[in-house]
Amino acid sequence: MDHNERLIMYKIMLTHYIAQRKETVLQRGQKLSRKMMENGVTPDDVIGAHIDVVSRMIGPVDERIAASLEFLMEVMAGYGADYREYQSLKNRQKQLDTEIDIAADVQRALLEGTVPDCSFADIGVFSEPAKKMSGDYYQFVQGENGVLGVAVADIVGKGIPAAMCMSMIKYAMDSLPENRQGPPGVLASLNRVVERNVDPSMFITMFYGVYDPVGRTFSFSSAGHEPGFYYTSACDRFDDLEARGPALGLSPKTGYTEYTKPVAAGDMIILLTDGVTESRIDNEFIGRKRLIALIRRYMNLPAQELAEKVFYELEKMQDFELHDDFTFIAVKF
Repeated sequence: MDHNERLIMYKIMLTHYIAQRKETVLQRGQKLSRKMMENGVTPDDVIGAHIDVVSRMIGPVDERIAASLEFLMEVMAGYGADYREYQSLKNRQKQLDTEIDIAADVQRALLEGTVPDCSFADIGVFSEPAKKMSGDYYQFVQGENGVLGVAVADIVGKGIPAAMCMSMIKYAMDSLPENRQGPPGVLASLNRVVERNVDPSMFITMFYGVYDPVGRTFSFSSAGHEPGFYYTSACDRFDDLEARGPALGLSPKTGYTEYTKPVAAGDMIILLTDGVTESRIDNEFIGRKRLIALIRRYMNLPAQELAEKVFYELEKMQDFELHDDFTFIAVKF
């Protein structure tokens, strides 16, 4: 049925109800209201049809009742216009939500990193977006002679623009020549890509490190990224994995410094984004000291269980509501 047919049906039902007062007619009227909305019948259309039926069946009504119906007609005319606009916006929002869901699925398929199975390390990762689309990114890169590269990045911003930037970073990483460059070279190459292609109001922080199982060293560089932690088993101590360098995209000529740490059996590297250290507990950031205490609580577990436990504990502390994208990587040697 179209718009006019729904109004005719309303008139027929109203006529029957005035004449018979049957409950079944009221129930059919409730069902009809949903159909009228689907066909774009507005409240003022319904009131007009109502007045037409009453005039035909009852004749002229009291002037005050007629005036009240006339006033209601005018009010509903404005209401109907606003309602149509609301429905239009609601439909557009529903379509947008569907498109964002599809984009989020594509992003997850594109950016979700594969955790390598290494004989020299136990690796665990947990990455969770605060919203549908993430501004975090991580990737493992296996190179020549068994070396293992690991990248973690965070874009200042959320939503679709952030997701598009991270997709670009992933493509740029995959385009590097087998990632034979050291950490400073990788970040310098990505910096030029970001500077040329990303809006100046946006910038990306990134950490890139490479572990050499032959020399048992971990070399790394940072582009303004949240420092990770290095756990030294020999002295049972956590230290900041500090590395200085400007964020990606600020200047095309930026250079980066390489730092190196010797790695011993029992040591552990923790990499993360600021969504971890800035988890809010009692309206305050958890901070690095309390985070280390939380890591210590579960550090004897396998790396993947450690990453999951840290996430679940921080999520629970925040009433299961993330305020920022969360990425946590544990590498146990």
